[in-house]
Parts: sequence; C-alpha cells; structure tokens
Amino acid sequence: MFDQWSINLDILKKKAFNLRWATVPEGVIPLTAADPDFPSAPEIADAICSFSKDKYFCYGPPEGLSEFKESLATYFREKRQIPASPAFIFPVDSAAFGIYITCKAFLSAGDEAIIFDPVDFLFRYSTEAVGGVAVPFAIPPGTVTADFERLEALITKKTRLICLCNPLNPTGKVFTKDELLQLGTIALKHNLVILSDEIWSDIVFAPHKYTSIASLNEEIRNRTVTITGFSKAYGLAGLRIGAVMASNPYYYKKLIDASLHYSTIHGVNVVSQIAATAALEKCGYWLNDFLDHLDAMKNLCVRELNSINKFKCIAPEGCYVAFINITATNKNSNEIKEILMNNAKVAVVPGLKEWFGEGAEGYIRISFATSADILKEALTRIKNAVLLL
Repeated sequence: MFDQWSINLDILKKKAFNLRWATVPEGVIPLTAADPDFPSAPEIADAICSFSKDKYFCYGPPEGLSEFKESLATYFREKRQIPASPAFIFPVDSAAFGIYITCKAFLSAGDEAIIFDPVDFLFRYSTEAVGGVAVPFAIPPGTVTADFERLEALITKKTRLICLCNPLNPTGKVFTKDELLQLGTIALKHNLVILSDEIWSDIVFAPHKYTSIASLNEEIRNRTVTITGFSKAYGLAGLRIGAVMASNPYYYKKLIDASLHYSTIHGVNVVSQIAATAALEKCGYWLNDFLDHLDAMKNLCVRELNSINKFKCIAPEGCYVAFINITATNKNSNEIKEILMNNAKVAVVPGLKEWFGEGAEGYIRISFATSADILKEALTRIKNAVLLL
C-alpha cells in the first residue's frame, strides 16, 4: 500500500495544495506540509460513497453525530486509557480550530498562554487571535528531558493556559510519562488549563511509547482539554475534521459555547464525521502498515541526512517530519530553503519564527510521508546541492 506505485502524482498535482504538489513548479519535490502522498484507506471512501447514495445531506446535530462521538470515546478509552465519555466530545472542523476555540474559551485579553518553542505556529496564532499573550518555553531538539522548573518560572498572575504539543511538531519529541506528570503537577499547583494537542499521537516510533496526559490521574484529567484530528494518521486534511474532548461538564460547556456550533455559524459537516468514524472503526490495519512504512522512511532520512556534510538530524521519536540542524553551513534557514528549491528542486520548510518560533532558526523541516523512491531522489538532490556550499 505504500510503495511508489500507490502514489498518483497526476492527482496530487491537481489536488495537493498547502505548499505541496499542486503549488510547486513542475519538477520540484515538495517535502513541505505534513500530509501523506498516499491515498487514504479504501474503507473511508467506501463509507463516504455509502452515505452519499441516499442523496440527503441534512444538518447534523451541533454536538456531533452520535456514532462519531461513540467511536472517539472508545478510541480514547482503549488506545489512550482515558475514561472518556461521548457526552464531553464534539467534532471540530480541524484540530487547528480545536486549538483556537480552547484559547477562546479560556483566555481573555492580556491573559498568558505558555507555548513550546519551537512548535507549530498555530499555538501562537490562536493565543494572539483572542487577545492573549504567547509566552515561549524553549524545548531544544534532541533527547534531553524538558526543564519544567524553567517552565514554572515563566508562570505569572496572568498565566491561564499551558499548550502541550505531544508528539512535538517540528522536533518529533515524544514526552515521557514522568515529564507529563511534572507538567500536570505544575498546572494543578497554579490552577492552569492544559491544552493537549494529540493530533500526532498515532505516529510514534518504537521503542518510544505514547502517553496522554489526561490518562495520568483524575485531577490532571479534569484540567485538560484534549484535541485530536485525522489528517496526520489517515490523510484526511481536506475533510477538515478533528475533535475536542473535555473531562468535566464545565470545560465542555465553555468549549461548545466558544465553538459557536449551536448558532450554526460554525459546525462540522456530516460527511467528514462519517469518514473519521470509518477510519477509527475499520482502518487500524492501514494505520499499522503506514506506521511501519514511516519507520523505514525515518531511518532512511536520518541515515542519509547525517551523511551530508554540515547537516545534522536527530531521529524523531514521533511525527513524520525530520528537523535538520543546518547551522554548520553558515547560512540561515531561509537561505538553505532557497538553495534547495533553486539548486536541488526540493521544497522544504525553513525554521522561521513565523512557522515555529525563534528556537527554529538554524533548522529546516522535511516531511517523509512519501514513497522510498521519491524520498531517495529528494535526498540525493539535497546532498548534491549541499556539496556545492
């Protein structure tokens, strides 16, 4: 399912936007947005077709389809050891929107949210969009344990929220149970809400193990808002489907009110919920095979990137992105991005502040959710271009 022949480049060049095949010049290989080159599992398309045959596309319930909520609750109970209730889960039109409405629900103008650095720009964007102040907590790439004493020193009277991205995009760090317990203990001590973005939680490479912070104990769980989505694990980015889970009725009420679902201004289309339900209930075999393929691509990336003079890549523990230290080239992230685009015909994401925060400078990020043939060609091109530096 994950070889060169399963990828249809003609379709990708028409449909894969967001810095990918449909937006780059002919001949360029995009290793940019973290979105698979592979088609989704067939059961997902079958479920959409089956639903569509009735030719009715009515309003769905604002709190989400019952089958979607039940499937996700089962997932959280069985895969994440969280005693989840369908009553406190609702769909959102992306995990990104889930991050935004959590900030909207729990931050007022001038309130502070602690975000990791580097991390996906959506945390800063969402915090600032509701009038909050994003306070960066540096977690350098690598395997060093996060210094949560330093995080606690950042807390002020205005701090309301700690934003946890686990696994951490762009570095691929998977937080240990002990690290999460430290973070949760700090949140309890200072009466803070924990926003746990778990969209990457199914993409974790052995021997690393994933732990949901809400699974640790009831006190931490009742302080946590868990957000997930289906774009990374199942390739459903264009269906715009994610979910938000609270573990107490007070948080749930604040979140559903912030979503504006009951006003019909916002809401999640029913087709996307049908697709996500099929993914959860029928596509575990596909995800397991995808993870095996990604593990091989991760090893290929790390080996080949570390053979390139002036490049250094630490193996990601999770996510299907590689975060590459390019400081030895004596060029900044954007300069390397331009060199690779112009000389290698490979598109990468530069470690700019607007993408990942100040801690990303000196790095570039590539996605390896593609075939071995495409990845090998891209890495060969990169190596040849860097030889000329």
